[in-house]
Amino acid sequence: MTPKQIVAELDKYIIGQADAKRAVAVAVRNRWRRQQLPETMRNDVSPKNIIMIGPTGVGKTEIARRLAGLTGAPFIKVEATKYTEVGYHGRDVESMIRDLLDSSINLVREEMTETVKASAEKQVEERILDYLLPKNESSSGFGLSNSDDSAEKRDRTREKFREQLRKGELEDRMLEISLEERSTVVGVLGQAGMEMDVEFQNMFEKMLPSKRETRRMSVADARKVLLGQEAEKLIDKEKIHRTAIERVEQTGIVFVDEIDKVAGTEKQNGPDVSRQGVQRDLLPIVEGSTVITKYGPVKTDHILFIAAGAFHSSKPSDLMPELQGRFPIRVELQDLTKDDFVRILKEPQNALTKQTIALLETEGLNVEFTDDAIDAMAQIAFDVNRTVQNIGARRLYTIIERVFETISFDAPDLAEKHVKITAHYVRERLSDVVKDEDLSKFIL
Repeated sequence: MTPKQIVAELDKYIIGQADAKRAVAVAVRNRWRRQQLPETMRNDVSPKNIIMIGPTGVGKTEIARRLAGLTGAPFIKVEATKYTEVGYHGRDVESMIRDLLDSSINLVREEMTETVKASAEKQVEERILDYLLPKNESSSGFGLSNSDDSAEKRDRTREKFREQLRKGELEDRMLEISLEERSTVVGVLGQAGMEMDVEFQNMFEKMLPSKRETRRMSVADARKVLLGQEAEKLIDKEKIHRTAIERVEQTGIVFVDEIDKVAGTEKQNGPDVSRQGVQRDLLPIVEGSTVITKYGPVKTDHILFIAAGAFHSSKPSDLMPELQGRFPIRVELQDLTKDDFVRILKEPQNALTKQTIALLETEGLNVEFTDDAIDAMAQIAFDVNRTVQNIGARRLYTIIERVFETISFDAPDLAEKHVKITAHYVRERLSDVVKDEDLSKFIL
């Protein structure tokens, strides 16, 4: 996709923040441009990592999330605050690359499963017929003619079942399916399994026995389970792992949220394992290093890192100078205005008003918003953000919930199935809260 096309797609879901959208669109396009270069130059072109600065609720996370969906690239969102320095209890920053690889493996497996789906479906049909018509051991008797008759009768019955299966007439028929499940280290050892050394984890997994159990399920449910089993037999696991590692190395995107929470100097006594320590560990990964995973080594030189933070109590300059240098593109996201709130309520594909209408339609309730009602909600959200605490577009969630509190509760029992939301109704529902600032701190 061209940068203009990427921005146009992001505009469907996110209002405003043109600078941030342009920056991420160019960064993603540069991944494609790099792939077109000769190999001698390609390795020297490093990704232009981005740091997004702006208050909460203005669209930082949403931009990154939608971007990953558009590109189909391996993507992971992590919070910087969840990591600690290597050697301390908690997750070390290298685990984000392992999580990114897991995400990539799932993507590649889905794609490869799609390519073998037709062959797998044929095998699934045969297996379901085997479950529906178990082999009759007594049919292989000594009388040849009887055996032939039995085999012919069996074939006719099987074809009849096949016909019914294809027409969908046997979807509710119950089957007993034998399933094999392999225990995972994380499942057995909990958090300790996540912190275990990769090689030790591999060895431990091989030692764990696999469980075999028989489950009773409908043909419809059995088809999904068997399709997964048959597809697994047809796809090359080694190829999945190789392709997934290559995808991560060339097109992977890591979104590091709350980067501002690990900014700051060492003012207190003793090491700060969750701030300076995390920055020090993050530096080589962003700079380019090799992370050992159970599927093989992953180089991080060309992974795109997008960091984001509100930077209320700290500044980007509080980050380590070396880490700042690894995020050359800085984008400031703007506070949302009243007009932005109006657009957020009306324009995006799955705007809050559209979600509310769809949810209440399930109760047979027809909800209609007047323009002045949307205007009133936007104005109240803007005012409360300005006077109490600025939480951006998230304020609209609480506004909508407060306006629809009674309607949502009474919806199943309402005789009148048409509800018109006007500015007067909005102000009436929110008047007490807006008047009392102390109260609004708790309710809105």
